[in-house]
Formats: sequence, structure tokens, C-alpha cells
Amino acid sequence: MSSRVNWKYFLLVVPTIIYVLALSIYPALSVVYQSFQTPSGHYTVSNYTALGYYGLQSALIDTLIVSIAALVLQLFLALFIAMIMMKPFKGSKAFSTIVVVPFGVATVVSAFVFSQIFSPVGGYANSFLVGFGLNPVNWAGTSVTQLGIVVFSDYWKNTPLVALILFSGLSGLSPSMFDAATVDGAGPMRRFLHITLPNMAPIMSIALLIRGVSEFNIFALPLVLIGYHPPLINTLVYEFYTTTSGTIYYSYAAATILLVIIMVYAMFVLWRGGAKNYAL
Repeated sequence: MSSRVNWKYFLLVVPTIIYVLALSIYPALSVVYQSFQTPSGHYTVSNYTALGYYGLQSALIDTLIVSIAALVLQLFLALFIAMIMMKPFKGSKAFSTIVVVPFGVATVVSAFVFSQIFSPVGGYANSFLVGFGLNPVNWAGTSVTQLGIVVFSDYWKNTPLVALILFSGLSGLSPSMFDAATVDGAGPMRRFLHITLPNMAPIMSIALLIRGVSEFNIFALPLVLIGYHPPLINTLVYEFYTTTSGTIYYSYAAATILLVIIMVYAMFVLWRGGAKNYAL
């Protein structure tokens, strides 16, 4: 009887297994296989060595800068927002609704809005600076400002998702732990450092994993924000979309490199989360 029950449960997940194999595993393996081929069908590594001429190193650096900066901003601000959402106060429902709104805005739409905000001529950001007697800034003029507007736009769009994940984790913490720590004389900072953060480590790892994978794939934001100006920064996807789209095997090689980076990042985050769980 037990074996029949197990087979029944297995059959229920068969459609999911087929879906993952057909639309995730097989395409990924196919791209890796094609990345080592030439148009004539021979095997080579020249597709990878040629990427150096297309700005692979600078694209890797820019992708890491954007990803790390956005993740740090999103994590700290989201944790702050989640802790505010945990406190009952007048207008808490309205606050929670406002916080979630950016996540419901399409990426292309939010990118277009921020392109208008940071427009060098007539942009709202420069109008704000001029209103305070400051000089306007050419936001697309340097690599630093381009990185800044991409990171800022990305963190505004995706912080609500991280906040919701952290809020669910905070909701699962037992109030008795905080009450016991308060009785023992622990202040707010010590409770945060020794109770909140250690218990939130697994949830924070999940949030970082979800957002980190998306950060490495960032494309629409730089395309809309800086695509109409001479690009001084190039994320991996954006760079190879604009330079290798006419050479399909180079594109496969670029996609394989991105896949490897994401896999290494995912394993690192999962390993760190598991290590923290074990330590707890």
C-alpha cells in the first residue's frame, strides 16, 4: 500500500519534472554544447577567446558592481521596511500597499520613467538640484553616474520583493525569544544582532539568491536608461546583446559564461546559508 501511495505522489510531480527538463535543463545544455561549435560544425574554444575582443572583462566588472551595489541596498532597505511593517501603527496598511507598488510596475515602464527623471535636459532630478541652487548633472556623461542611475532604478523596482520575503521571515520568529532577551536586559541593538539577524540568515539567503540571479541577468534597465546615449557601462547581457547578436555562437558562449557565474553564485549563497543554519 505504501509503495502505491509513493508512486501516486511521484506521478503528481511528473509534469513539473518534464517542464523543468524541457524548458530549463535541455535548453541550458544545448547552449553549452553549441557554444563549442563553429558554423561548419567543428568544435573549438575560439568562441570564448573571441569574447575578450567584445569587452568581456569590462562587462563582468560592471555586472558585479551593479549586482553587489543593488543587492546591498535592497537587503538593508528591505530589512528596514520589513521591520517597520512588523510594527502595528496607524496607517500600516497604507504603508504596506505603497511599499509593494514599485514591484507591480513593469521593468520597461519603470526604466522609462527613470530615464525621464535622470534626463540631462529637463529631467526631474536636475530640476530638483537647480531648485536648491546646485548645478545640473549629466547623468549619462560618466560611467559612475550611469552605474548610479542603473543601481538606483533597480533597487527602487525590486526592493519590495526582498521586503516581502524578509517580512515573511520576521513574521515566523517567536515573540518569546525577544521577550526573554528583554527580561535579560538586552537592548534593541543586541536583540537585533543576536536574535533577529541569526534567525533571519536562511531567509536572507533565499532573498539574495532570488535577486542575485536576476541581477546578473539585468538587461531592460540599462537598455532603456543608457541605450540612447554612448554606453560607458556594459552588463553582461546588455553588452553581448549589442555586440554579438549577429554571431550566434559567440552569443552561446556569452550565455554559457553567464550561466556558470549564476551557478557559482547560487552554490555560494546556498553554502553560506547552510553553514549559518548548521552554526545555529
